[in-house]
Amino acid sequence: MWKIRFTALILLILGSLVGYFVFVSEKSDGRFAFKLGLDLSGGTHLAYKADVSEIEAAEVKDAMESLRDVIERRVNLFGVTEPIVQVERTAGIISESKEERLIVELPGVTNIDEAVAMIGATPVLEFRLERPDGPAKDKILNELEKFQETLKSGAEISQENIPNVDELFLSTGLTGRFLEKATLAFDSTTGAPRILLDFDDEGSTLFATITKNNVGKILAIYLDGVPISQPTIQQEIIGGRAEITGVFTPQEAKILVGRLNSGALPIPVELLGSQTIGSSLGADARSQGVKAGILGLLIIAIFMVLWYRLPGLVSVVALGIYTALMLAIFKLIPVTLTAAGVAGFILSIGMAVDANILIFERMKEELRTGKGLESAVKEGFARAWLSIRDSNISSMLTAVILFWFGSSIIEGFALVFGLGVLVSMFTAVSVSRTLLFAVSFESVPEGISKFLFGTGIK
Repeated sequence: MWKIRFTALILLILGSLVGYFVFVSEKSDGRFAFKLGLDLSGGTHLAYKADVSEIEAAEVKDAMESLRDVIERRVNLFGVTEPIVQVERTAGIISESKEERLIVELPGVTNIDEAVAMIGATPVLEFRLERPDGPAKDKILNELEKFQETLKSGAEISQENIPNVDELFLSTGLTGRFLEKATLAFDSTTGAPRILLDFDDEGSTLFATITKNNVGKILAIYLDGVPISQPTIQQEIIGGRAEITGVFTPQEAKILVGRLNSGALPIPVELLGSQTIGSSLGADARSQGVKAGILGLLIIAIFMVLWYRLPGLVSVVALGIYTALMLAIFKLIPVTLTAAGVAGFILSIGMAVDANILIFERMKEELRTGKGLESAVKEGFARAWLSIRDSNISSMLTAVILFWFGSSIIEGFALVFGLGVLVSMFTAVSVSRTLLFAVSFESVPEGISKFLFGTGIK
């Protein structure tokens, strides 16, 4: 008996320490503060459409992951706390065409223009090769020659008559996606700034192939759709290094190098929509969620104590330990808490005592058959385990399916709910069992034991 009581004491002490950690960590330097989602902290939600028309279908997934990493790295440089950047693939309602989208959530940033500037400031770098000789190229050159003659004559020029010079160059597939780093250097003779571009292994191989097969042709370097350099390929370039010269002031070159190193967008993106959640609205949602959680705990605690008496009190203590453990897990993993996640946590509170109710009802059945109190408690836990196991497995499967197939909002709910189910299995079975067996059944008079282990308010 003393071993069980010692174990129960240890559990109570550990539960109290975990609860103390949760409380104190909120008052400290914020290292273990709760990580709140956009809907609870306020901020900006941006939805972008990625243009993957120039990318092979097999490479779209890698390109989108690269885009996500670049944007996340970019917004981190602006000091945004815990940005959420994720990729979504959407299918059209009418057609079967799919869109690659990037969802960006910036907690604490309530200025949409500022948020869009964070993303838009990241340059799109690409290399385009001179179009091969042929009718298409001749047509563009003729249009360009006529346009220049018109300029010299001083005649009026309409927008329709301006030739698209960009059509002289074709995409090579070499973009900022393959950029490893950019370095600022200066010409030893003229002092002019130079930007050195180093590609990764895949980019180096592609760059070497392009330069080997197109010696004598122009390889234009485009930044944000604007040609900034049009060098002629003199020979095959191995080693994966390109150079941009003669188009920047030192300050402009410095800024561009910083932006390229923070992430050159591998593919163009287009802003589809934006939404701002004010800090006051987020604070209100957070306050309402906390109130709902506290109210749910109180109602469950009152019901369990009034209906199941001593076992109910034990389940309330186990529920307190469960709540402390869950809040500590939220801080330590950390889990991004959204309004949906808070709802999942509140729901898991009810699930946490569900196992206790099954156990206590089994105990009542054993007591009605005339078994002793200690024997009824043991049988109650043993016979209820199969039902508890099956119900929790079903709940876990549901959480996994929701997390795997759901959107970001559903994922938050599923993650918190799944964690709650796992932790509740420990507190509802192990903790409740240990605390209940720590009570000395032999020393309790029969009349008192009937009241303590009875049911109802009578």
